[in-house]
Formats: sequence, structure tokens, C-alpha cells
Amino acid sequence: MSDVYELTVTVDLREGLSEQQLAELRWHLGLGPQPGHLTVVTDFPCVVVDDDGVPRVKNEPRPLLAGSGPAWRTAGALCSALAARDGLPGGWALTSRTEIHPDETEEVGELLRWLAEHAHDTLRREDGTVRLGHYRACEDLEPSALEVRVRDGRVNLTEALLPRSR
Repeated sequence: MSDVYELTVTVDLREGLSEQQLAELRWHLGLGPQPGHLTVVTDFPCVVVDDDGVPRVKNEPRPLLAGSGPAWRTAGALCSALAARDGLPGGWALTSRTEIHPDETEEVGELLRWLAEHAHDTLRREDGTVRLGHYRACEDLEPSALEVRVRDGRVNLTEALLPRSR
């Protein structure tokens, strides 16, 4: 099993995102500073060893789709963009290509669920599924569709990398 996955997200988001949500989204994409208060993804557990040698879980927020420059394990460049979409449909156009490790799957899955909930209605199928892009292990030639079932919050990326998760 691979330790690095290519993740490509391409989605149109509805109008009506708050300035707080947009600021947090820009931060996750590497396009702005970290907001003072996080509302989209709030838990970033990280195990650290304290001065007494005891492992502790600490909350260490980090942007989840902020890769930039040459890819480490997959070909090409890592990048993100968020652009206002004028006209029909209005809202926001988002594209991000990054590499993730399976340890990041829970947090990335939470962000992907949020994106799916805010995706433009034209992207939503009858069963509530929203296709957000694709993912693949670095050694795989063919990507898998990245889909989120909005009704139950399931992300197939999370299921594939962490089978016991929701």
C-alpha cells in the first residue's frame, strides 16, 4: 500500500459562503493566512512527546490542500486556485492538486465532506453523491473517482485508505 496519494479536487461551490468560510478555505488551499477561528475543520490531532517523555495528543492546525511546487512522489506540480464565478452558476470555482499521506485522511475527508455540502446543485446526483475529482496511489497509473455521499457523509477516499473509518 502506498504512503503517498495524489489528490485532485475540482468543484464549483454555491454562492453564499461567509467571509470566515472563504478565509478558511483560502488557508487550506495555501492562498491566505490561517484565520483566528476555524469552523470547517477544527480538529488536527498530532501526537507529541512532552518533556517527561509522555506522548500527548495536541491540536496542530495545518492547511490540508496547500501543496505547491514540484510534486514529491507523483509527476507534475502541486497547486491550488479559488476563483469567483460570475454568471450562471455563480459562486466559486475551486481546483487543487496535492499529495496526501494516509495519516491525513480523516482531516482531509472532513474538508471534502464540507466541500460536497457546499457544491453547486448541478454537481449533485439523485443519490446525493457529489464527484469532487480523483485520487490515486503514487504507483497507480489510473485514478479513482473522488466521491462524497452527502446524505451519510461518506468519502470513498477515506474508506479506501482507512477501511474502518466512516
